[in-house]
Amino acid sequence: MQSENLLKASAFMSNSSPGPASPSTNIVPTKPQHGKLAQRFPSLQKKRGIAAVVLVVLLIIGGGLAGLAALPRHGGGGNAEGSGSGGSGDGSSISNDAFFYGQSPPVYPSPNMTGAGLWAEAFTKAKALVGAMTLDEKIMLTSGTSSKTSCPGFIAPIPRLNFTGLCLADAGQGVRGTDFVSSWPAGIHVGASWNKALAHQRGLGMGGEFRTKGVNVLLGPVVGPVGRVVLSGRNWEGFSVDPYLAGKIVFETVQAVQSVGVMASTKHFIGNEQETNRVPSGGIEAVSSNIDDKTLHELYLWPFMDAVKAGTGGIMCSYQRLNNSYGCSNSKALNGLLKTELGFEGFVVTDWGAQHAGVDTALAGLDMAMPTGDTFWGSHLATAIKNGSVPQSRLDDMASRILASYYKSSQDRGYPSPGVGMASDLTKAHTVVDARNSSFRSTLLDGAVEGHVLVKNIRNALPLKSPKMLSIFGYSARNSDVNTPGGIISSWLWGAQSNDIMELLTGFGGSGKVGKTSISFNGTLIAGGGSGAPSQSYVSAPFDAIAQQAYDDGTALFWDLTSAKPFANPNSEACLVFGNAWATEGQDRPGMHDDYTDGLIKHIANQCNNTIVVLHNAGIRLVDQFIDHPNVTAVLFAHLPGELSGRALTSILYGKSNPSGRLPYTIARNETDYPVLGPDLPQGQFLKFPQSNFSEGTLLDYRHFDAKNITPRYEFGFGLSYTTFNYSNLAIEKANTTSSGNSTALFAEYPSGAVREGGPTDLWDVLFRVSADITNVGNADGAEVAQLYVGIPGSDSVRQLRGFEKPFINATETATVRFELTRRDLSVWDTNAQKWKLGSGKYNITVGRSSRDLPLVGEVVI
Repeated sequence: MQSENLLKASAFMSNSSPGPASPSTNIVPTKPQHGKLAQRFPSLQKKRGIAAVVLVVLLIIGGGLAGLAALPRHGGGGNAEGSGSGGSGDGSSISNDAFFYGQSPPVYPSPNMTGAGLWAEAFTKAKALVGAMTLDEKIMLTSGTSSKTSCPGFIAPIPRLNFTGLCLADAGQGVRGTDFVSSWPAGIHVGASWNKALAHQRGLGMGGEFRTKGVNVLLGPVVGPVGRVVLSGRNWEGFSVDPYLAGKIVFETVQAVQSVGVMASTKHFIGNEQETNRVPSGGIEAVSSNIDDKTLHELYLWPFMDAVKAGTGGIMCSYQRLNNSYGCSNSKALNGLLKTELGFEGFVVTDWGAQHAGVDTALAGLDMAMPTGDTFWGSHLATAIKNGSVPQSRLDDMASRILASYYKSSQDRGYPSPGVGMASDLTKAHTVVDARNSSFRSTLLDGAVEGHVLVKNIRNALPLKSPKMLSIFGYSARNSDVNTPGGIISSWLWGAQSNDIMELLTGFGGSGKVGKTSISFNGTLIAGGGSGAPSQSYVSAPFDAIAQQAYDDGTALFWDLTSAKPFANPNSEACLVFGNAWATEGQDRPGMHDDYTDGLIKHIANQCNNTIVVLHNAGIRLVDQFIDHPNVTAVLFAHLPGELSGRALTSILYGKSNPSGRLPYTIARNETDYPVLGPDLPQGQFLKFPQSNFSEGTLLDYRHFDAKNITPRYEFGFGLSYTTFNYSNLAIEKANTTSSGNSTALFAEYPSGAVREGGPTDLWDVLFRVSADITNVGNADGAEVAQLYVGIPGSDSVRQLRGFEKPFINATETATVRFELTRRDLSVWDTNAQKWKLGSGKYNITVGRSSRDLPLVGEVVI
């Protein structure tokens, strides 16, 4: 069977140019695929949706559908895993996908689910139900269909078997496309909090809202993109460019979401690091992320390991190609990495429209196609099952994985009907399902507060103390002019209330162009744009919250939120300047700063000797054009706080909350300091097959800055407080036995445990325990983020984050923080052995307040 599947794999079909050894029977498309917006919103697949919306977009944008166009029947779009030859040998543009065959190793067959560990009961139930299904009913589970809800993805019910169907809905910052839900802090904001417990609480509250709305599968959280491309349009949806920090936060998020019965679908697997050319368009294939084995494991796979260990029910495969094989057709990624190495027991679902072939996606490990599988699966999959191109066991495994996740989440017992709170048209009267839970208001506020990072505070600029006169400037202080549901081109639906919805939609389909707009000029930012944006039912803008505080204090308040060169009253005790940095799905950012906002800040600073800058940034934002101005006394990176933005910021500005956020990335002094700034573009012989070579390896962000000895403006992990903390008493203790009580295997070179969710079980054995004391020597109570970094012998990076804790410490008091270092934390990927290797030698252990401020130094020897 394995050799037979490998033979078929050698020429996995591409629609118009199959490889040299194509199977005798291919699944081929019979219908044109819907446009990107239609794929995300099933209502657009109806005639009235097309007539009333797409035509409007055509008339407004002009020049055809552009980025909204359907994914084409592209040549060479299936798979590059098989053997073969082709393409260009003379330097001219490559025109045939066969040129890339073999660059992504084939891994077959797709492993069957085993029901190991916590999956045993759910697996037994799933197998029983699958055994009672007809062929057509099994296939129904693998493909999305339309519904009478606004669920972007929908699996049809099977009434005779009491299966109620599934609603899949966006996204990682809250339920999208519906009313009466909360807008939670975005991923980047959660990462900036460095607070595992708070991330867990957010997951509980957010997951509860998805459940109340009848959403079975939450399409998130995001740990891909990791953040390789600094200007990537979706970095704000993820937690951090550091895989360890992202992994710890995603673990808490997945566990919390699934503890309330909602399946998480962690995304985007894997290497989805730029928006430019993310999907095939205009005769150009999607970009290929070319990643070596070591880098793939140590950086990009790392946080997915944590998500799988947490029990994520779903994994979403990505749009782009990995080593020239499409993400949802890549057997090495899905069969090899995910289902074999990580022991993943759940199901793999496509990103919307990311399925480009039929037989090969089934054999490569894909389990569910969204928003529909009609083009490649459906009746075509039935044909492939009957003629043996796809084994019956593969279909049974697809269905079993989906249903096991359903049963493991107990969705067969008392779960709301799929999409019960997802009205198909919010502009019409509908039954209200209020998903908000007042018991999580404090979580919303605490989450918004803790993601703010104070990076400059001189001359006691902050906190404010009932100023007599305060002046406010900048477009990002106020709410947008409109916040109301609308049709498919509604700004509210796409998170573009303060931006240009037409620019967003034009780029959404992946036309391959970088965005034009660096800022959201029509109001404050609480989220980025695209399918990750939440639906706003309430927003506290900074201006409104500060105005209320000014009223309470009797402060004279002046403002100009529109002028590029406003007048600043010389009697102002402080001047607040608000700017932002916009990012959205579908296009990468045009730059890391904008001259308009920097000019506004300098203009105010020239008039006001106490200028406080607040930046709502959906990604890294440079500050060197104004940071050294003597009158710029304080700078806050406010990130994307969600609906309680203004209340949280005001609490910090006035000292009711002590800022405790830390940077989840490095802020450079210049764009050229980063290893990868912008997206890779089609060029040379790869005009039709864009290539992105991850030649920097694991040296991203602070690892790159440390390895190259580049001084950043603000380092990874940096952030100020209104108090001061001192570190002392570093202690390191060596463990004696493994979790199973085995002392002899504890420091073995390679793990030997059984593969369970996340990988070999002994990867999580604790090898060392580290502790340190932290004393609050200031006058204010506050939280400190204690960070532990490890220097691994032979590793190509200077040091890596391998622990963090965030105690709240009252003034004059001392807290002891404790870290556990596991086998995985101290291992590197051995490409020859294809295992995690624990090397021998000296490991440097450092603890402190940022990646470059580490006063406690120790070592361990293995």
